[in-house]
Amino acid sequence: MAKRKRTTHRSSTGTKLYAVRDKSGKFKDIQTYKRAHAADLRSTAASELPKRKAKKTAAKKKKVAKRKVAKRAGAKRTVAKKK
Repeated sequence: MAKRKRTTHRSSTGTKLYAVRDKSGKFKDIQTYKRAHAADLRSTAASELPKRKAKKTAAKKKKVAKRKVAKRAGAKRTVAKKK
């Protein structure tokens, strides 16, 4: 299903707006550009999901591999006891 096309407008105060119209041409939804754009960035397209999943699993494997690297054992110093 394709998203409805949004048209841009400006409010009387100068704020950029997105407007979605229904089939008859009346306004169905009006959002500020800022809110609509942020929502678009939060959502992921279906075509990008496999790529994103692959990227996440690769990052997890890399993180686990870093943890497995043994820490270098430092020389322990012994403290001489006072008599």
